[in-house]
Amino acid sequence: MAYQTINPYTNEVVKEYPDATDQQLEEALQTGKDLYEEFKTQAVKERGKILHNVAAKIREKSDELARTCTIEMGKLLTEAQGEVELCAVIADWFADHGEEMLKPEEIETIAHGKAEIQHHATGVLMMVEPWNFPYYQIMRVFAPNFMVGNPMILKHASNTPSSAQMMADVISEAGAPKGSLTNLFLSYDQVTEAIGDSRVQGVALTGSERGGESVASAAGKNLKKTTMELGGMDPFLVLDDANMDDVIDIAWRSRLYNAGQECTSSKRFIVMEDVYDEFVERLKENFSKVKPGDPLDPKTTLAPMNSKKAKEDLQDQVDEAVQAGAKVVYGNEPIDLPGQFFMPTILTDIDRDNPAHTTEMFGPVGVVYKVATEKEAIELANDSSYGLGGIVFAGDSDHGAEVAAQIETGMVFVNSFRYSLPELPFGGVKRSGYGREMSRLGQMAFVNEKLILKADKPDMNNLAGGLVATDPE
Repeated sequence: MAYQTINPYTNEVVKEYPDATDQQLEEALQTGKDLYEEFKTQAVKERGKILHNVAAKIREKSDELARTCTIEMGKLLTEAQGEVELCAVIADWFADHGEEMLKPEEIETIAHGKAEIQHHATGVLMMVEPWNFPYYQIMRVFAPNFMVGNPMILKHASNTPSSAQMMADVISEAGAPKGSLTNLFLSYDQVTEAIGDSRVQGVALTGSERGGESVASAAGKNLKKTTMELGGMDPFLVLDDANMDDVIDIAWRSRLYNAGQECTSSKRFIVMEDVYDEFVERLKENFSKVKPGDPLDPKTTLAPMNSKKAKEDLQDQVDEAVQAGAKVVYGNEPIDLPGQFFMPTILTDIDRDNPAHTTEMFGPVGVVYKVATEKEAIELANDSSYGLGGIVFAGDSDHGAEVAAQIETGMVFVNSFRYSLPELPFGGVKRSGYGREMSRLGQMAFVNEKLILKADKPDMNNLAGGLVATDPE
């Protein structure tokens, strides 16, 4: 596997990295195991202090981190700056709240004595992360698990090696012990080998369905716990009483943010027929205003896609959709720039036999559906093998929440842009994966929830709710 930084705006190879050796993997596994043992005797609050240092170091290095991310995968510099700051916010939040969340929880019981659940680390974790948010994807796994005391080994995407190594270096420079996060340029075979190793006790993956299937299979074979955040075809429902100014202001941003390369990007706009024509015309207007160019230039509002292959794959998907009857109402024209730019595109007239109805398009292409009733809107939203996130716009937010509750996803935002904040759980259902990252749920994703029952002396008359042990003859 070739780990390379290739600037998707200039198409230049910036830097190449050697693949990790089996010896480096073995050293990382043993270093992680040794640190896991050390963490057992360290107070959680001590790791909280280090995590605050990580947040401070991220902010200190923010300009370098943001520029590296933009050069490596094409993200607009302003978006890269926002991602870097979000990482610092996540680190600070788990540093502030992790100790409290990990305190023992007393539970009521009819058993004789006092019972509590303690939250303990489980061991080394394997992280497999994607390129589209190269820092954020790391931090939302690292921060909670560092507080728990689980060391981590990172296998990042092959096209974002500089970002991966830079974040690992920042964490180390902030005072995290060696082995807290070890970035290795691993092959997929080495990832499978690591998952099978007894020192690894869990796997966190964000990526494609194919990657998820492969990692989940290896983890299942070895009885290792996993969390999976996979693809999405998030619906964006527009009810007929929605404030259309708010709708339009959010809709184009929700599709074009990160050049549309986001699992939770709004990919299916499901619009009531009374406001459908207005929605399409105003979406076209906003799509037409974006300015492609150098993503390091603050004036640029459309970033290139992350790679030549990604652009070509998206074009193939659009071509297939059109051949199957989709109508292009805007876009699907070349952009005369050297970078991997894809013109924002709007497709309509998608029926259930069209590949665009079931296949995720990971780029600036929006599909718009017209529906006559809320029931039809909800059914269409749920007519997907994915279930990550979604947005509902309604004139009354309470009614919008009622509609949102009927959508089969892990997250729905009503009358709002989607948020990714440390206190909010992130994750999906169906083929979008399972488990949650961030929030208290993410904090507990890889802990041993150990029951401790304390009694001054045995109570043989109250065993198992009335099951009394038999005395030996």
